[in-house]
Amino acid sequence: MALTLYPAIDLKDGQCVRLRRGAMDDATVYSSDPAGQARAWQDAGFTWLHVVDLDGAFAGKSVNGGAVAAILDTVTIPVQLGGGIRDMAGIDSWLAAGIRRVILGSAAVKNPTLVREACRAFPGRIVVGIDARDGKVATEGWAETSSADARDLALSFADAGVAAIVYTDIGRDGMLSGLNLGQTTALAASIATPVIASGGVGGAQDLIDLRQAAVGTRIEGVIVGRALYDGRVDPRLALELLAAE
Repeated sequence: MALTLYPAIDLKDGQCVRLRRGAMDDATVYSSDPAGQARAWQDAGFTWLHVVDLDGAFAGKSVNGGAVAAILDTVTIPVQLGGGIRDMAGIDSWLAAGIRRVILGSAAVKNPTLVREACRAFPGRIVVGIDARDGKVATEGWAETSSADARDLALSFADAGVAAIVYTDIGRDGMLSGLNLGQTTALAASIATPVIASGGVGGAQDLIDLRQAAVGTRIEGVIVGRALYDGRVDPRLALELLAAE
């Protein structure tokens, strides 16, 4: 089965940035034109975009809404959005605006009822983001680490109708050190919900390793950020590697 590559567009102060291990004071700016970057990824052949409002994740409400709206006005491929979406009004608003799937992270830990209500109201359009630090779930833009176990959290939504789980290893995010394949595949093997791997892709070999590790699991895609922006991953080659049966 082919895997989907989701180019990451992380928004901070209206710009496309990449963080290291989620630290807001360790950001590299890659573009001051998020819509233009989104168009570039679409033109490169990608079939989805993964957009995160980093400021929103910390503020608990959407902050970079203008940049997200500009992206939606520019591309025709589906967009999934996370960061600061904490209530039904916010979910409804973004889905109505054209976002294909909303990602709930902090809300999944602090308000699991919201996830279930949203899944019922918007079937197939709610994703749970599980950001783990040493196996424990982080919230509030990764500023807080909860006592919740990543696998237990994923299992708690097994019957909720979640479209996918985005599993991010915070310690590897933006570090180009390779995905945490052990934890990612273990999670994917223990749940029926599709899993999107995230955090640490540094080159083509990481995609090859993921393809091999994903066999027989529910891993359906991977998010790539810094490695694409730095040119360590060539879009055409990456798409070929993940499309191979």
